[in-house]
Amino acid sequence: MSLGTSGASLARRRASPARRRGRLLLAACVVAALIVAANLPAVKSLLPADLWREVPPVVALHPIVAEKMKTLKAESEALGIRIAITDGFRSEAEQDALYRKGRSAPGDIVTNAKGGQSYHNYGLAIDFAIRTKQGKVLWDTAYDGNRNGKSDWMEVVGIAKRLGFSWGGDWESFPDYPHLQMDFGLTIGELQRGHRPTEDLRLAEEWARQAGSEA
Repeated sequence: MSLGTSGASLARRRASPARRRGRLLLAACVVAALIVAANLPAVKSLLPADLWREVPPVVALHPIVAEKMKTLKAESEALGIRIAITDGFRSEAEQDALYRKGRSAPGDIVTNAKGGQSYHNYGLAIDFAIRTKQGKVLWDTAYDGNRNGKSDWMEVVGIAKRLGFSWGGDWESFPDYPHLQMDFGLTIGELQRGHRPTEDLRLAEEWARQAGSEA
């Protein structure tokens, strides 16, 4: 009986190194799979970007958005339409203050987005209005200041879409008529996790050009 027990114990000891090697191999495979998965674009977009790089705070409009804004103003003016950019980059604190309007602060409700939930907070959106020859700023979407039988507002929207902007007036729920944005294919959730448009301005420009051609 003692001999049988001793033999079984010896067999277990001999098997232990093999089991340990098997477990180590399995763990290594799992780690490798996780590393590969984390680098797949679809998976990577679900993870916080600061896991693999530093995410600097956004403090201004993205360079391509700023450039397209200038082009929008110039092309609108060539049609006899002057526009006023009423908002661009907006901090999360400013967004929260705007969200409180019509809720816990006086005024009308103008947004459903809290801080961090707007493309303005990531430098990817602008708001515009029409400026008359007298300098008055209008949010009248039917105004025809250049007297060509077309809405100045919609002429500006047409130019903006060609430049790669999407228009908040196309939103089915809570349309935002002054709002123009370039999301570069990023959702708000991805932006909140620290993902940002490409730092390669050539690629960002190509994205904007393609978005404009599809508008």
